Amino acid sequence: MATHRGGWSLDRRDPHFIQAFQPLWGWLYDHYFRVQTQGWERIPAGQVMLVGSHNGGLAAPDMFMMIYDWVRRFGPDRPVYGLMHPKVWQAAPPLASLAERAGAIAAHPRMALAALDCDASLLVYPGGAQDVFRPYSQRDRIHLGDRQGFVKLALQRSLPIVPVVSWGAHATLLVLADIYPLMTQLHDWGMPWFLGIDPDVFPVYLGLPWGIAFGPVPNIPWPQPIATHVGKPLYFERYGTEAARDRPYVEACYHRVRDQMQRDLNELIAKHDRQSAP
Repeated sequence: MATHRGGWSLDRRDPHFIQAFQPLWGWLYDHYFRVQTQGWERIPAGQVMLVGSHNGGLAAPDMFMMIYDWVRRFGPDRPVYGLMHPKVWQAAPPLASLAERAGAIAAHPRMALAALDCDASLLVYPGGAQDVFRPYSQRDRIHLGDRQGFVKLALQRSLPIVPVVSWGAHATLLVLADIYPLMTQLHDWGMPWFLGIDPDVFPVYLGLPWGIAFGPVPNIPWPQPIATHVGKPLYFERYGTEAARDRPYVEACYHRVRDQMQRDLNELIAKHDRQSAP
């Protein structure tokens, strides 16, 4: 049993639960989001680290469509665990419980290492809430928040990094701005955070079901087409503990991943624009 003192566990992932939900995800994939995808043949055998940038608020439809594609191609018995912000367990325990059954684990190094020890792969979105709620004006930019822990983990465990990007989910809700700095000032004046949790982001967005919403509250995504792209696996010249502790090398690897993801996203946008041209 792989259980963390915070109550998180690998053992809550349920392949039967995942398989039972595939028809629903498939309907959303084919009819609601009309997903177009490419590049899945690039994923090598064995363990990999999928590193993505996601959109669309807490609904994050591009992330769920990625997971659906993984299960559709490899089956529920080739496990992939998605790292999810630990604050979700505080803010929305029922949602966290469902996500765990689908393969979500807390974004904590011990949980990631435990998943790798079980021969599973990882799906990582380093940008977190700041990425998924980034303003609509920044929809064409990769935002990983300069978080480099995923690189250290990949180097330590000799994992190839597979970049995954998407286009379209930013239109499932329209993030107008992030007013986190203002809310931080208000908090200093005595205004409490929502549910007592500092979310690191405080978006103002237009979307369902609220119309206009303030804060990282749940949303229902608009039915917008989504395109996803799986990039070429990235292998590095050095692996091992020494490489993972070499800060300049880790930073160089991080920039290589981010820059490749930006190139992949640029190509995906250009392809979308060509297909949309009259």
